[in-house]
Amino acid sequence: MNELEGLSAMIIEPQAGMRATIHNMLTLCGLTKVDHAASSNQAVKHLGLKAYDLILCEYALEGGQDGQQLLEDVRHHKLMPLSTMFFMVTAEGDYGKVVSAAELGPTDYILKPFTADRLLERIARGLERRNALLPVYTLMEEGSQREAIDACLHGEAKHPRYLVDFLRLRAELHMFLGEPEQAEPIYRQLADTRAIAWARLGLAKTLFLRERFVESRDMLEELVDSNKNFVDAYDWLARTHEAIGELGRAQEVLTEAVAVSPHAVRRLRKLGETAFEAGDHDTAEKVLKQVVTKAKYSEFRDPQDHVRLVQTLIRKGDPVQAASVIRDLDKSMAFQKNTPLCSAIASSMVHEYTGNEARLGEALGAALAGNREAPELRPELKLELARVCIDNGMQEGADEVVREVMRNARDGAAMAKAMAVFEQAGQAERAKQLASESRQQVVDLVAGGAARAKSGDFKGAVALMQEAAIKLPDNPQVVFNAALATLKCLDADGWDEKLNQQAAGYIAGMRRLDPVNPKLPALAGLHQQILRKYNKNKAPRPVPANSAG
Repeated sequence: MNELEGLSAMIIEPQAGMRATIHNMLTLCGLTKVDHAASSNQAVKHLGLKAYDLILCEYALEGGQDGQQLLEDVRHHKLMPLSTMFFMVTAEGDYGKVVSAAELGPTDYILKPFTADRLLERIARGLERRNALLPVYTLMEEGSQREAIDACLHGEAKHPRYLVDFLRLRAELHMFLGEPEQAEPIYRQLADTRAIAWARLGLAKTLFLRERFVESRDMLEELVDSNKNFVDAYDWLARTHEAIGELGRAQEVLTEAVAVSPHAVRRLRKLGETAFEAGDHDTAEKVLKQVVTKAKYSEFRDPQDHVRLVQTLIRKGDPVQAASVIRDLDKSMAFQKNTPLCSAIASSMVHEYTGNEARLGEALGAALAGNREAPELRPELKLELARVCIDNGMQEGADEVVREVMRNARDGAAMAKAMAVFEQAGQAERAKQLASESRQQVVDLVAGGAARAKSGDFKGAVALMQEAAIKLPDNPQVVFNAALATLKCLDADGWDEKLNQQAAGYIAGMRRLDPVNPKLPALAGLHQQILRKYNKNKAPRPVPANSAG
């Protein structure tokens, strides 16, 4: 029986003739369930609706994004299961440029021109590897990371041909579980014996997560010097410079990364924001304009990019161009969730600069009203809104916004940025007062949830903590206790699939906010214990922590 029979595939290729040719080849190989996508946006829409066993993607896509950048976006937004085989179709001249471009590359590369036999050979090879790794992938997607580590150890013995793959997965699982000290020897073994670039990157990440920033920086600098196309290494090097406080160096590194990968919107956005924070407004303007242009027709567009561009233009003294950006925002993203709020914040900056007090008051009123319903808005934009309020006599509005940012602060650095808004306005004591109040409010909130759980009111505890997590999605203390309350309710009151999804979302949120929190393994372990208690073998895809409930 043909082992490819029944598999589903998607061809991502801008040229209709080539799509038809590849489709015919897949049919000859025994695949009959084949979808087509002519662009990256079409591919993303397909992936949002269904999963595929294999994807064949042309590297040289049209519309300003190449296949590698599409793969980055798809993985970043978790639109593709671990078990999907992703083959990059590339001309021989591009192969050297793309083969080491990112930490997580495709399953394999297929050089053009190729025959149906050659295509079948590559797919069969990828399928054999996938089948060997499938037990680990399944456990990972179920949320059973500990069991997945055991499956890796079993796979290393059973399938020595894929030893490097199992070692890599095992190291990534330890990183996911917040155990960089367990991942380090695995990455070091791979880096020392095989000189694999991604293993050296993994080693640097273990150092970063333990705040050994100088060692991480030195290792990453060596890595980018030896591999100019390794964009993920640039990203982590910039992040390390930023952690050390070297914003100028972070900007330089991101500039180099963008030269290698000029169409990756997330990387461009980070460069623009870093340049703005470093005071290089010319670069910030240039880059943020590219972000707005490239993202306009993307599935991942964000109206907050327009606000950052307006902020930059106002700092440069160009209100006319800033007003044009706001008009573009209102027109091109009219149906995005946060567009009215973003437009109001941006308008307040323009009206403040031009001295139009009546329009400024209207814009600030709309922005403050919209802000109450947008906990997910970036804190940098919220703090700019607070600054405009302070400077224009709306102290109560500024207090409200900064108090919320403080309650939602994920760490001391985020709290310090919020305090700086008042400190720069000569209100240092007010900053301390608000910080103290905000911390106490979070403590009281968590204590209230704990008290309800202790009295046996598990549903009440869940309701309280869910509401808190919706309002404060970036506060690790709140998200952790929302997860704990939800799990205790599941354990005590019986199975509820919606609660289970929310618990998974909160745990995922904790991994994002505080990946090395020592309590995380116990929290995840409790979730697995509850799944076993109710014989629920497959955990759901987690609901994001800021939308659970």
